[in-house]
This record gives sequence, C-alpha cells and structure tokens, in this order.
Amino acid sequence: MNKAWNNTVPVWEKPESRRLEFKESFPKGDQVAKTVIAFANGAGGKIIFGIKDDSRKVTGIPETKLFSLEEQISNHIFSKCSPNIIPEIYIQAVQDKTLLVVEIFPGSHKPYFLKTKGKHKGTYIRIGSTNKLASIEIIAELERQRMKISFDAVPATHVKMDEISLETFLKDYKAATGRTLTQKKLKNLGLIYCDHDQLYPTHAAILLCDSIKRKQLFPNAKIECARFKGTDTQVFLDQATIDGPIHAGIEPCIAFVKKNTRLASKIGEVYRKDKWEYPLKAIRETVGNAVIHRDYSILGSDIKLAIFDDMIEITSPGPLPDTISVEELGTGRSEIRNRILAPIFKDLKIIEAWGTGIQKIKQALKYYPEIELVLHEVGHAFQIQFRKKIADRTSTGQVPDKYRTRIVQDADKVKLLKYCREARLLKEMMSFMKLKHRETFMNNYMRPLLEANCISMTIPDKPKSPSQRYIITQDGEALLHK
Repeated sequence: MNKAWNNTVPVWEKPESRRLEFKESFPKGDQVAKTVIAFANGAGGKIIFGIKDDSRKVTGIPETKLFSLEEQISNHIFSKCSPNIIPEIYIQAVQDKTLLVVEIFPGSHKPYFLKTKGKHKGTYIRIGSTNKLASIEIIAELERQRMKISFDAVPATHVKMDEISLETFLKDYKAATGRTLTQKKLKNLGLIYCDHDQLYPTHAAILLCDSIKRKQLFPNAKIECARFKGTDTQVFLDQATIDGPIHAGIEPCIAFVKKNTRLASKIGEVYRKDKWEYPLKAIRETVGNAVIHRDYSILGSDIKLAIFDDMIEITSPGPLPDTISVEELGTGRSEIRNRILAPIFKDLKIIEAWGTGIQKIKQALKYYPEIELVLHEVGHAFQIQFRKKIADRTSTGQVPDKYRTRIVQDADKVKLLKYCREARLLKEMMSFMKLKHRETFMNNYMRPLLEANCISMTIPDKPKSPSQRYIITQDGEALLHK
C-alpha cells in the first residue's frame, strides 16, 4: 500500500522524537522490537526505513528488497514482542526513492515487553527520541492504563483516615463552593475508599492533605521555584519550595514570580497603567495546569518554575497523554490524567473547563506581543516557556529579511550553512571554520544561525547531548538559493 504524507513539513526534515524514528536499513539485535514496544506502550509512532537517523538523508530501500524487508520486520515483531503487536506496514515514495513505513498504534494491552526478557526487564518506553527501560513505577502505571484506573483514584490501604488531615482542603472547598463536605460526600468525590467498613484515603486525598503523610508518601508533590542569574542555571538569585496541599500551591508561585520580575508603568492619557514583565494570568493558568495534569506516579520529580533573564519556564513531570500531541494543544481536545482531582480543581475554580487551558494562556498573551509561547516535551516531562522575543522577531518565529540578509552577506556563515547539509557535531563545525574558542563560535555563528532558524538540532529534547548535531533547515536552504 502507498500513502501520501499529510503534513506540510516533509517527514525527513523532522527530528526523531517520541513518535518518530529513522532507520537506513534493518539493524542487528532487538533495536526495532524495542522501538515498537516503546511506541505501543506510549503514543504510538512510525519507524521509517530508508532514512539515515543522524543526517536525515533519504537513501531509500531498493525495490528488490522491499518485500523481504517487510517480511523480516513482521517476523521480528511477532517473535520478539509480547503481547502481540500488529503493525501497519506500507510503502512511501519520496524524492524518487522508496521508503518503508512501519506504523505502530498505542496499545490496549499494556505493558508490552520483549519476550526473552519478560515484563520487569523487557518493558520499554519512549523518552524523547530514545527507548528506555521502564521502572517498576512506570510498569505499574502502564497496567493502570490497561485497566483504565487513574493513579489518584488508587486507595492507600496502608494509611488510615485518622492519619491525615484535610482541614485546609475542607475550608478552601467550602469557601469556593459554599458546601460542607461530609464523609459521604468525600466518598462520592473519590477521596475515601471503604473496604469491609474500614476507611482509607485515596492518593488524591493524601495529595490534598496537610499532614506529614503527604511528604512521606509523595515527597516530590511540590513546586520548586528559582530565579537564576542570566540565561542558565549556574547561579541562583532566589529560590523557594512550595510544599503544601497541592491545590494551595498556585498563589505562592505567583507571589514568587511577582517578587522576581518587574512591574512597569506606562502613562496613558488619563491614568497610569501598570504591567507586569510577564502575563500573570497565563503563568497562573500554566501552574494550575501543571499541578492538575502532572503524573504523580513518577517518583523523584517535582514541578519546576524557573525564571531567567530571557524567559519563565515551567516543567511538569509526565509527558502529554498518548492521544494528544503538542500540535493539538489549544484545539479544545482534552484528556484527564488525574480523574479524581480534576473535578475537585474545577469546584475550587482553579480550572474552568476541560481543554481550555492553552486557549486562555494564548488569550492572555495577546496583551504581550513581546512574549512568545513555546510548548514541548522534554524527556518524560512537559514544558511551557514564556520567552522574550529577540529583536525584530515576529510571533510566528520568523525572522525579517533584513536579519537574514546579514547572514547571506556573511561568507563564513554561508560556508558553514553549506557544510551543515549533513548533520555535524559542534566540534566538527568549529574545526571546519578553523576556530578554537567555543564562546566566540557560539556568539558569532551558532546563535545567529539558530535564532534565524537556518540550522536546527538533531536531538532537540537534549540540547547538551554529546551526540548533538546540527543540520540545515528548509529556511536555511531557501536562504542559500536567494
């Protein structure tokens, strides 16, 4: 079967990601099976044979080998993966070359694993563009997904109700709704589980409590706030840990942002108008979404709010749900990860309606044309950045012609762009340009080319990876052809 790409961006120009992997040919060992398993355990994905994974060069598969390769892949998946995974395999013609596409859909019988290793040593998940062995906690989460049980609904049967205090939550709930929560209502909300007349709190109740049990069982159910000097994390100027009932952590975060950003005043015709450096409504919405949508089953990871000279960055543990991609955010589509907490947060007026968070953030940003919104998955987490735009850069990320003209007029940058028609390591690029001082090279060459979107990283999820390479983009090629 032959299919057409349904995307305006050619697939070979995209970097490998959570849902995409390239193979020039069929590799030895279990590499393909691991990727298939990781895709089935996650959001699904495509393995495209006939494209180099490092340079994204389309090499194609000889027609004489297509059907034998298809059979090899099918047999490999059937013999290596458990439970059975049924791929869709089809042929795609690109640039007078033929590719073989193996499409894997999110599985309904998770966890999937290597037959030879078993569930506990052979379950793989996709983190960025790599396959990783799943931890015990992640395997448990995959099993909950199969049974359609959310982590916050799980009862903590080793904890008695009298070991936790919901005093702060009950007070805040009454203030927001006017309703007093009785024991029966707490059961109906999914905060109490009853077994043989014994009452136990669910994970949701523990996350909302103000007892030591929350810190003992969920030590990372907190928000770490930091103000850094400059644009990296080398020097702290201020920091705070927001470590209380999870619903009560949002306003302290906003207070931290106010403390560490500027309030500017603009004199109007009649009144003076005050405007914060960043849109606080958007920041509040982002923090609220991070708290309600984070994956609390991931131990060792907390929500992070970082303020730099050039941006505010909020990182929440857990990737996007399998059915939603970054591109679909803001379209109204929604999938609730924490099914007990979500309606409670709605009652508390922390969230208003499902699927509207990104829309509200973008609405708030209309009054901040100097700030751009960047959404992406970083490893096994989701990150939102509020970046200050570089001079002359528009909200679409495009750079005006006068900025790019400077690049075209610089013979050295043009030479470097041509060199990057194949993916190159930073040290290779410096050697090619006969430069030894890294900072000078970054300031004079790399940053201008990256900011102008003339080159891109091959591993964008791991900008500091020792395997990081840089390759020319469509915009870079278009610039060379001017």
